[in-house]
Amino acid sequence: MNVVYILECSDGTLYTGWTNNLEKRLEDHNLGKGAKYTRGRLPVILKYHETFSTKTEAMKREYAIKKMNREEKIKLINN
Repeated sequence: MNVVYILECSDGTLYTGWTNNLEKRLEDHNLGKGAKYTRGRLPVILKYHETFSTKTEAMKREYAIKKMNREEKIKLINN
């Protein structure tokens, strides 16, 4: 299972990533072992995720979400 996810950081910013093990990745982020961006913005909270059958699909979706502005990401989270 490949997952694209959006996290809300403690400062209110949003971080998008992908993984093949969401539970472990969330734990890593909150232990300060995740992305450099999230390390100084702990704790992070999972706000959204989508699953894909292939890594390629997940990476394409991650790229598409990263191109969205904040308002578009919030709409995605709320739908």
